[in-house]
Amino acid sequence: MLVVLDTNVVLRAISSQSKLAVIIDKLFSNEFDLLISSDILLEYEEIITQFYSVLVAKSFLDFLLLLPNVIKISPSYKLNLIPLDPDDNKFIDCAFAGNATYIVTDDKHFNILKRTMHPKAY
Repeated sequence: MLVVLDTNVVLRAISSQSKLAVIIDKLFSNEFDLLISSDILLEYEEIITQFYSVLVAKSFLDFLLLLPNVIKISPSYKLNLIPLDPDDNKFIDCAFAGNATYIVTDDKHFNILKRTMHPKAY
């Protein structure tokens, strides 16, 4: 299963107190492959630093890049499917380029994907 994680999900999943921490546990257990791009990594770093610290962000990104089930994707096109929040398009572009099974998010901007066939957003 190929998955793209929106930053809002990653931010909450980092905390072991969160119900979303299971996502990081499943990533550790190699239960799914995570698709990332350079743009996604930069956003993860920026937002994690804002909410936690530079050390937490760096540690988390180092952890991601060491996992064998994290696949770096370099999208060569921009689909621009989310006009209301163009910054979210990086997740769709990565998912499309990597043939993702799911995009995991709770961002309502991704609801536009419900009108398309691929990828599934939850």
